Amino acid sequence: MDVNTLLSVLLYVSAIVLIIVFIIIGIKLIHILDKVDRITDDVSEKLESFNGAVTTFSKAANGLANISNSMVFGVSSVVSKIFNKKMKEED
Repeated sequence: MDVNTLLSVLLYVSAIVLIIVFIIIGIKLIHILDKVDRITDDVSEKLESFNGAVTTFSKAANGLANISNSMVFGVSSVVSKIFNKKMKEED
């Protein structure tokens, strides 16, 4: 057996082993990507349901803010009328 023949056989065997290893790694990566895709879908569904709850709380907070703003406006207008009357009476 010649050295060139032996080296070429070793090269072919190592190439076949590398191809098999890359195929196995590729298959495992495909499975991992499928799992990641399922996880991202689950997270996005949960975020959408959480978004609905946040929207509801936001609407409630906006309603309370509007009520408190109108109350503050009413109180401030009453106070300004009282002070305006006192200023007119003093003049």
